[in-house]
Amino acid sequence: MEYNFREIEKKWQKKWVDNKTYQVTEDETKQKFYVLNMFPYPSGAGLHVGHPLGYIASDIYARYKRLQGFNVLNPMGYDAYGLPAEQYAIQTGQHPAITTKENIDRYREQLDKIGFSFDWNREIRTCEPEYYHWTQWAFQKMFNSYYCNDAKQARPIEELIEVFQKQGNKDLNAACSEELHFTAEEWNSKTEKEQQEILMNYRIAYLGETMVNWCPQLGTVLANDEVVDGVSERGGFPVVQKKMRQWCLRVSAYAQRLLDGLDTIDWTDSLKETQKNWISRSEGAEIQFKVKDSDLEFTIFTTRADTMFGVTFMVLAPESELVSQLTTDAQKAEVDAYLERTKKRTERERIADRSVTGVFSGSYAVNPFTGEAVPIWISDYVLAGYGTGAIMAVPAHDSRDYAFAKHFGLEIRPLVEGCDVSEESFDAKEGVVCNSPRKDAVPYCDLSLNGLTIKEAIEATKKYVREHNLGRVKVNFRLRDAIFSRQRYWGEPFPVYYKEGMPYMIPENCLPLELPEVAKFLPTETGEPPLGHAVKWA
Repeated sequence: MEYNFREIEKKWQKKWVDNKTYQVTEDETKQKFYVLNMFPYPSGAGLHVGHPLGYIASDIYARYKRLQGFNVLNPMGYDAYGLPAEQYAIQTGQHPAITTKENIDRYREQLDKIGFSFDWNREIRTCEPEYYHWTQWAFQKMFNSYYCNDAKQARPIEELIEVFQKQGNKDLNAACSEELHFTAEEWNSKTEKEQQEILMNYRIAYLGETMVNWCPQLGTVLANDEVVDGVSERGGFPVVQKKMRQWCLRVSAYAQRLLDGLDTIDWTDSLKETQKNWISRSEGAEIQFKVKDSDLEFTIFTTRADTMFGVTFMVLAPESELVSQLTTDAQKAEVDAYLERTKKRTERERIADRSVTGVFSGSYAVNPFTGEAVPIWISDYVLAGYGTGAIMAVPAHDSRDYAFAKHFGLEIRPLVEGCDVSEESFDAKEGVVCNSPRKDAVPYCDLSLNGLTIKEAIEATKKYVREHNLGRVKVNFRLRDAIFSRQRYWGEPFPVYYKEGMPYMIPENCLPLELPEVAKFLPTETGEPPLGHAVKWA
């Protein structure tokens, strides 16, 4: 007998709906089990093969746990905000809410035909105010919190204000954007705006200047995944690197907790290793370099403080604010041309590309250990978001520095006995140190590392940095703070109002702050996001 799947599946799927088979209620007599799928973005094309591929696997598991007697929560929802719906609205004049609902209806029809065991009573749509009420609530909690390194947790910002009022920030061990120093008297004498600016340095949700992928034609910031070969994936418009004020989350404050937490979760070793590499903890030193014949100075972070005697040049990220300050008149045209080429490349492209490019700034830095003047270059292999956006280059013992030095004919000075740097850098962290000046050779520095192992030399140099106030010993992480870009219309609005240019949270009992109606979904003529078209929004 033929298996008439259309009739049979329709019959049983109707029975599941009528009997509310997969509707789950709280039941304390049963053990709970939660199956969470990644919510799809509802595009006009409908489901693609990748959706059921994942959903079928998790549905099998949900049914298995249900048959074992677990009380299974297996919800589905829609990641319903995003650029595609907004672009479609721009092209057709239809409100994104209309096309999004149509797309969701299409997805629901297709999902039902497959016969998943979802509890549709629990459906979530991220574009609904009932949902983003709580993302706005969570944002306000993060804005009104700071991360205490001693307690290893977020604490109310009011606690921080009390500390500032009584003792300033002396001995404060909190995550921050930059190290500040002020007394209680100085804090109490500041204006409200000045105090808010200081608090922004500590908030978990904060406004910060960051490099982003900016697409002028789309009028929005794009994620790395949305940029292909220097143009937007959607529309093929040029994308440039641009520094913009963005909302950020201080994820970096949690780096050590995230690393420690990997030991407590049931993941594969390979996945844990990937996460460890992504977070990437490194211990080293931040060291100050003065600029020759100038009052300027800048900070570098290095895990190999022992290589200070092998520094033969410095490199700034093209986005660094120091570039404009350090570029001489003679080098300006060449530097400007290089910056123009670089801003069309994403960070991901720069990391992957091993070709050597750069330009000399015309200025020199003074090595605090030797007094030598070393040239300051600009190159896109240094990224503004990593460390301080400036590096000391030790070409004998770093492969990218080596390639740069070879390309531009810069000195390569080895610091390990017996190492051969004629063809490539010596990147090993084992060996005996040489070529560190003695006191009688260079009066500027009384530190000699000759004869020490690399490990011993690193510790000796960090101690010297501390004792001579040349910088500070520090732990760095590769993990960076998350960025929230909000240039477009079709997304949940930040629950914020501004006073003297500083953000304040709207009262919690006024949540959710809903999207206003606008006449057009394009940025305004003055470059404001589409929300700038709102006549009234309160």
